[in-house]
Amino acid sequence: MSTVDPSISSLEQANSDHNSMDESGHSKSTGEVLDSFVYDDDISRKFAVATLVWAVVATAAGLLVALLLVLPTMFAGLEWLTFGRLRPLHTNAAIFAFAGNGIFAAIYYSTQRLCKARMWSDVLSRLHFWGWQAIIVAAAITLPLGITQSKEYAELEWPIDLAIAVVWLGFFGVNFMMTLINRRERHMYVALWFYIATIVTVTVLHVFNNLVIPIGLWKSYPIYAGVQDAFMQWWYGHNAVAFFLTTPFLGLMYYFLPKAADRPVFSYKLSILHFWSLVFIYIWAGPHHLHYTALPQWASTLGMLFSVMLWMPSWGGMINGLLTLRGAWQKVSIDPVLKFFVVGITFYGMSTFEGPLLSVKAVNGLSHYTDWTIAHVHSGALGWNGMMTFGMLYWLAPRLFQTKLWSTKAATLHFWVATIAILLYIVPIYVAGLTQGLMWRAIDANGQLVYPDFVETITAVKPMWWLRVLGGLLYVGGTLLMALNYIMTWKSRPSVYEEPVIQAPRLAKTYSGVDPTAKSKLEEAPVLGFARWLDVWSGMGWHRQWERLPVKFTVLTTLAVVIASLFEIIPTFLIRGNVPTIATVKPYTPLELAGRDIYVSEGCYNCHSQMIRPMVAETKRYGEYSKAGEFIYDRPFQWGSRRIGPDLAREGGRQSSLWHYLHLENPQSVNEASAMPSFVHLLDTSIDFKKITDRVAAAHMLGAEYDEELTNAPEIARKQAEQIAADIVSQGGPVMRGELMTMDSQAVALIAYLQRMGVDLFAPPEPTELGPTELQPTDPVPTDAASTEAETTAEVETVAEPVVALVN
Repeated sequence: MSTVDPSISSLEQANSDHNSMDESGHSKSTGEVLDSFVYDDDISRKFAVATLVWAVVATAAGLLVALLLVLPTMFAGLEWLTFGRLRPLHTNAAIFAFAGNGIFAAIYYSTQRLCKARMWSDVLSRLHFWGWQAIIVAAAITLPLGITQSKEYAELEWPIDLAIAVVWLGFFGVNFMMTLINRRERHMYVALWFYIATIVTVTVLHVFNNLVIPIGLWKSYPIYAGVQDAFMQWWYGHNAVAFFLTTPFLGLMYYFLPKAADRPVFSYKLSILHFWSLVFIYIWAGPHHLHYTALPQWASTLGMLFSVMLWMPSWGGMINGLLTLRGAWQKVSIDPVLKFFVVGITFYGMSTFEGPLLSVKAVNGLSHYTDWTIAHVHSGALGWNGMMTFGMLYWLAPRLFQTKLWSTKAATLHFWVATIAILLYIVPIYVAGLTQGLMWRAIDANGQLVYPDFVETITAVKPMWWLRVLGGLLYVGGTLLMALNYIMTWKSRPSVYEEPVIQAPRLAKTYSGVDPTAKSKLEEAPVLGFARWLDVWSGMGWHRQWERLPVKFTVLTTLAVVIASLFEIIPTFLIRGNVPTIATVKPYTPLELAGRDIYVSEGCYNCHSQMIRPMVAETKRYGEYSKAGEFIYDRPFQWGSRRIGPDLAREGGRQSSLWHYLHLENPQSVNEASAMPSFVHLLDTSIDFKKITDRVAAAHMLGAEYDEELTNAPEIARKQAEQIAADIVSQGGPVMRGELMTMDSQAVALIAYLQRMGVDLFAPPEPTELGPTELQPTDPVPTDAASTEAETTAEVETVAEPVVALVN
């Protein structure tokens, strides 16, 4: 049996003119003096238009990135138009520009009506709008220039991160909370709960994931390294999806869906269970992104368990949304807004079923690093976030512009184009993901890899990538059609917008009402007192008290998020055994450190992983699986979450320096089927040796053991660059390139880093105090790689995990 949300009254009255007053402004029923105010719809108009503008930009950027995979030579080596630099631009535009402006339009419009109050500060509203657009523009400039932290969804460098904190919490958060405190509606409707959770949790995530040491205006190193950095990043990354792309959109659903359907929310109790279980459980789920990595197994297993539990609250929200349409399904056939909402909520259900499925280790072993993850993400982003945003914008257009929507038929056409586009996008990419996973792990009867050459996978999935381009083209076309509809609707607006005056009484300082469910229905029944208490508690009248106390509600939400986070984070940072040290792992040389910064700047993690999982197929293909102690100097970590190219964790020494040089210059000359763009600009750009000193000093401050490097870093880097340049020349490479010496190019620094990847694990240990000359004749001397590996592995302080056999 459904339970109607008792606070729906605030929703049903959101646009009313409150005609229950006399001519003098007094309430007809109580005689109270009523406040008069107008809603600030201008700020909602601004965010709605910005949403549409950035929707076109984000989808067009996604189309461009998809084209770069099938046409890697399209821009002939232009450094700011490579896949590694543009893919983060696309994701940031989609998440923070398109979806971000969409949730702000929804929050500003709905909050004022649910609170019966204008936003607390018009100034803060405008500072929020223009500040957020400035942040997006800064991202659009810096990311193609290679200015990046190189961590997914957290690429922006520290000055922009500071601006985000100020705009998000200082302008938006303060304005929202003060509006709640000064509201005229006693109880907070369910949409407001999700807005509170969004503001609180995104603040916590953003601050703690972006604690860095700046070494320049556009360069910094995180305070976390290796395993800890990976753990913090995916605590942030997964919950950025949860609390930026899920909770605010659920708030949007709870407000705009009942409005469009003219029906109350299906179940008040279900909305309570949905909210609190989602807030508490979601925050634990991030480590499932790191199955079979160097992360401690207890952490990834914990993430898996909570991810599986997420299925219940997520589907509770989906059911609450779809059943809100009970008795109104006939409207879906004629109303494009409801069409968008129904498909959006359906994709939410599909994504939140698939997410827990992908978190199960057995499934994740196949899906991780493949395009399956990409299909999953885009079914949520395009289906859930995109369709819900489009539906909201179509519902808002006639109300914000105070005129009829230009074309309902065009809106309906947009719905069908977008739906077909999503299916045309995700179905081939699901196929591509399964193809990749099965080809990578395929082992023949002799125990050898069936597809030993990684590029065979690229060749197999390219037709699916072309179909994705077609799906993306359709989605962009639908977005442009909506833009036309909005422009034409805007053109028919009145010359001056009406601003209806709303009247409502202020809240009394004390609450004089009676909370429901004070008595148990089992008072006369022969049951234990606990049963009566449970009966009262299950009526959830206690929650009504929280709903009229915004500060308490916010504190409780914050505690739920923080406590759940600390249970995960503290053990990882305090238990030394979680990150065992390896005696032969040493800090990077100054030149290698500079080369790693170039690797980070180019966004190489977007295509290459640096994490070999303990699986037979992977160790056969790439070598010994990765150990936690190998990454203690990696700031930021670069494990990656996708393999468009092969894993690089053991790349050091596999190829000659000349091979790397030619591969950077023209990858297709080395392998015709390669999807890698040219990095010829690295061959023509000089290393700034002077800046290496600052990088070494920062790494030292964060724990890297340096001595002479602190004072002579440029000279040490030049000597190593000379050696690598000499190797390239001796192997048949060029002595000069134009007027630039080969040794001065950034390519040399990057090659130094590539040749260092993964070799420390097998390095001979340092001599003991007796010295190598005092070894007894009977002492065994390592003579091959196997014995060296065994000796080095003995330095690891914990027992290595067994190799997991994943074969067909």
